[in-house]
Amino acid sequence: MTVAPTDASPGLDEQALLPQLVAHLREHRTRLRQEWVGRIQETHLLQAMTAQEMVAETTLVYDNYVEVLETGSVEALQHYARDLSERIIPRGVETHEVVGIVLLLRDVLARSLFEKYQRDFSLLNRVLDAYEPAANRIANTVAVSFVEERERVIRQQQDSIRELSTPVLPVRERLLILPIIGVLDRERARQLTVQLLGGIRTHRAKVVVVDITGVPDVDESVANHLVRTVDASRLMGASVIITGLSPEIAQTLVTIGVDLSKMNTIGDLQGGLEEAERLLGFAVSREDGNGGP
Repeated sequence: MTVAPTDASPGLDEQALLPQLVAHLREHRTRLRQEWVGRIQETHLLQAMTAQEMVAETTLVYDNYVEVLETGSVEALQHYARDLSERIIPRGVETHEVVGIVLLLRDVLARSLFEKYQRDFSLLNRVLDAYEPAANRIANTVAVSFVEERERVIRQQQDSIRELSTPVLPVRERLLILPIIGVLDRERARQLTVQLLGGIRTHRAKVVVVDITGVPDVDESVANHLVRTVDASRLMGASVIITGLSPEIAQTLVTIGVDLSKMNTIGDLQGGLEEAERLLGFAVSREDGNGGP
């Protein structure tokens, strides 16, 4: 049997084969990219993208993919993967979709190499030995970069939600109010402390009213964290008034032995604001005319 000649001699090693693979993939770039897009559409991936966006992004991914095959450096691909993630994560693209399209590209390119070198199985095996480790490294790099970016976005969103759920509000000069609604766990208590101390410094506050009317319960660690928050606020020159203690939370504080002498508590938010204004030297008046001077 006569073996048809190929453009790669049997003695070529991986370092010599990769440039030929890259040249082949660049020469057939348009056809291979279109074939890849067709596979993406068949598997219903990236449906959040428009046709124009699909063309733009797949072209960039293809070119970055081939460049990494050529250079062996994944740094540029990592940078591109993070940029891509920033654009497509808000569109609702999931991790499995990104991994899926990269694996599809790997397979499309592998099929192309098989077609090119199938008449020489010995050479084909060496071509695939050169291609597959690099292709797998690329797939792993894109997947890891996407997951890291997704986790960063999630953490950023969580921080934004926490800030919205525990706003530090300036009521008047030197007076802040911090209304807390919902479950107060350890992480949220930590975030609360950071926001409160930052608010005290920003607004040069002297009195802070922390209203926990909307908190159903606290455990021992969170209760102790509240005490430390009060102490930290005092060190920054601000007195803290806690309002809205429910009977359940009050009982918890007593049961676990929280030092209540460190906490200035008032029954409700209105009473807490009135006490805060007294501490600041403002006259407190009521609509019924029974207020102070």
